[in-house]
Amino acid sequence: MTSTARTRQREQTRRILLHESRALFATKGYAAVGLSEIVTSAGVTKGALYHHFDSKADLFRALLTQVQEEVGAQVAAAAGAESDPWTQLTTGCAAFLKACADPRVHRILLIDGPAVLGWHEWRAMDEANSARHLDEALQTLVGAGVLAPQPIAPLTRLLSGAMNEAAVWLATTTDPDALTDTIAALDRLLAGLRIT
Repeated sequence: MTSTARTRQREQTRRILLHESRALFATKGYAAVGLSEIVTSAGVTKGALYHHFDSKADLFRALLTQVQEEVGAQVAAAAGAESDPWTQLTTGCAAFLKACADPRVHRILLIDGPAVLGWHEWRAMDEANSARHLDEALQTLVGAGVLAPQPIAPLTRLLSGAMNEAAVWLATTTDPDALTDTIAALDRLLAGLRIT
């Protein structure tokens, strides 16, 4: 087998492990899934898993990164389809809530993420992904005079925390109007910040 073929095979094994663990973690939760179940589902050996990941927590960390990147890409695509900075913000926030309503996302991103990795590591990962984009959007709006001049860091954390909490609630409620109502409430909250 050539070096290129081995590299492709390793990448494929890693993709399969992430795919299968995502399905298991999203359905059962991190604590209820063992390594044996992951490797059986992926059709690989534990040695293959340990070649790519040091532990189950390391596998989860890589998976959480993947989920955060996917959600970030969905938010960026939705916001980027708008030309007005205010509409970019509101559309991006709504896209975040919609993405987190997906059961394959919310359990990994918002429930098991902080529980498995700890609040500080999870928060740092969130900061590097979605919070950074929110911070940039708010800075743009302050610069454009749409929002009053103010410290952006606390505003970013307040809005990020509110959206994360709303996303966790959306994941557990049975109210069929919850997502629509939550997006409407967020729009009203954001509108209260606008000066123009």
